[in-house]
Amino acid sequence: MAIWGLWVINKAGGLVYQRNFGDGLPHLTSNEYLVLAGTLHGIHAITARLSPTGSSSGANVISGETFKLTILLTPTGTKFVLLTSLAENTADTVLQKVYEAYADAVMKNPFHTPEMPIRTEGFDSRITAIMSG
Repeated sequence: MAIWGLWVINKAGGLVYQRNFGDGLPHLTSNEYLVLAGTLHGIHAITARLSPTGSSSGANVISGETFKLTILLTPTGTKFVLLTSLAENTADTVLQKVYEAYADAVMKNPFHTPEMPIRTEGFDSRITAIMSG
């Protein structure tokens, strides 16, 4: 089981935080990550609109042949995305902890501007602690 990456996408579809863990992901440029985050935001919006049984918050998990994306959508529209191996079964728990760290270290920081890139050292250290165990 492996966790390879974490993305935080704002409600407009902009990538405000991206971090890789280990060597499981190919090296991409920051522009490529921005494009991927915007594309995922669009796909998520489409899946929310296509629900045949009424209202839906959109896709929770998108699986590929060798990995999966687990998405946590917050009430404010911020998305937390975890890139993991197919066998990873703790993604929901990890994303909840990441959301709590975001609320504590980012949203309570008077120097952070909402919807802008996250550059808070406290958030980085909390993410490191969550991912290490």
